[in-house]
Amino acid sequence: MQTCVLPLLPGEAWYGLCTQAGTQMPITHQSTLAASLLPNASANQANPLLVSSQGRYVYSAQGFSLKVEGGVMTLSAPQEIALGEGFGDLKHAYLAACKAHFPPTGTLPPEDFFIKPQYNTWIELMFDQTQRDILNYARSILDNGLPPGILMIDDNWNRDYGDWNFRSEVFPDPKGMVDQLHQWGFEVMLWVCPFISPDSRIFRELQSRGLLVRDASGETAIRAWWNGYSGVLDLSNPEAEAWFRSQLDALMERFGIDGFKFDAGDAYFYRDDDLTFGKVSANGQSELWARLGLYYPYNEYRACFGCGGQPLVQRLSDKAHSWDRENGMGALVPNMLSQGIQGYAFGCPDMIGGGEFQSFLKNSDHLDQELFVRYAQCAALMPMMQFSAAPWRVLSPEMAHLCLEAAHMHRRMAGYIIELAHQAALSGAPIVRYLEYEFPHQGFERVIGQFMLGERFLVCPVQQKGVREMELRLPDGRWRDANGQILEGTVRVPAPLETLVVLERLDF
Repeated sequence: MQTCVLPLLPGEAWYGLCTQAGTQMPITHQSTLAASLLPNASANQANPLLVSSQGRYVYSAQGFSLKVEGGVMTLSAPQEIALGEGFGDLKHAYLAACKAHFPPTGTLPPEDFFIKPQYNTWIELMFDQTQRDILNYARSILDNGLPPGILMIDDNWNRDYGDWNFRSEVFPDPKGMVDQLHQWGFEVMLWVCPFISPDSRIFRELQSRGLLVRDASGETAIRAWWNGYSGVLDLSNPEAEAWFRSQLDALMERFGIDGFKFDAGDAYFYRDDDLTFGKVSANGQSELWARLGLYYPYNEYRACFGCGGQPLVQRLSDKAHSWDRENGMGALVPNMLSQGIQGYAFGCPDMIGGGEFQSFLKNSDHLDQELFVRYAQCAALMPMMQFSAAPWRVLSPEMAHLCLEAAHMHRRMAGYIIELAHQAALSGAPIVRYLEYEFPHQGFERVIGQFMLGERFLVCPVQQKGVREMELRLPDGRWRDANGQILEGTVRVPAPLETLVVLERLDF
């Protein structure tokens, strides 16, 4: 085990670790923290990287454990811990780490992801995924003034986990359904996972071929997850990967499916002492699951390890229908910022209104309509935005209209967002950026509730109920608001419910 002890420099702030740690960033002299990526225990992306406002970074490919106390960071890792120094600020330290350890590929997901809204059927339909209901949902999207986009058919379209065939009793004509969705202007993605339902024909077949993960005792591993107990594909075995790809390729060929929502694959579903073909760690299995998506341009991930710089769509983990800063709307900006500084530029801030289905069900008869609108506005100037619960069904007409306006704002800004996505594919630069990234050493180290969209727009979403005015300390230079007014220094700006505060940078 390698160890690295780093006393923090005066005024130093560190960022990274994993997406869900975004609300705990930055790490400063005042921080007390114990965390580990051995393995990544979070339900979101991780890259074994920390980056400093003073131009330093640390990286260790297999992950590390971290302790912060008394102004000292101590890292322990199973292999070399790379320390980079002398880069001056957060931006240049990050770009140096990116170039050295997870260089971008020069490619990005299809531009549709950055232009069109995504529509996920999960919260709207839950486990009632049927051909009729999916077509009705898509038709209602268009009838209510929203543009066609990328439609993700979520869990329970299939017969069983591992049996990747449509349930014929509720999908009588899946090819006809997909053809109709295409005619309406939608791309179609299907939910899939690496789990295999136990005591099924496919489980027995894959087990006999040695394609499932075995536990330390040599028995086929059966792992608990959010929908029961299942075996898990051993993707370190090339035969297991080939089998799974053959299932996905058949769905594309037979039904015209455009791509896949690759759910699960979290490192905590594996064990470092699992017996696997490639003798890989839990993090290694999570990384292999993510890299499977590179074969399919239309992809989406929630769990990922060590894949910074890759053309993979990365969604935030399911958020509660609440204003909460740790697992509700209040986590969106901090976690998107953290996602970007790990090298995951192509991000999506969960389903509008919250994608954690138990929370949504609990609040379904008294949804917070203001929260729903502010959530849509927050997502509007992020790389992607994703709806599920239908605004026209769960909101008043006035509130639903404000969500429609947020979708139109995203489409108007799509050209600039795509320009940033192309930059990210070449340099690794985040699309959603810390103010400290763009304006180093101006005192913005702790600002994690606002973000820069590229270098041009300062975005200040309302993240607390009832707020109708915001006090902002602006970075140096002149800024223009939506009314053409020029602002400098510390200002108070109106933030009525129909408004997302966006300021354009004039001096750069």
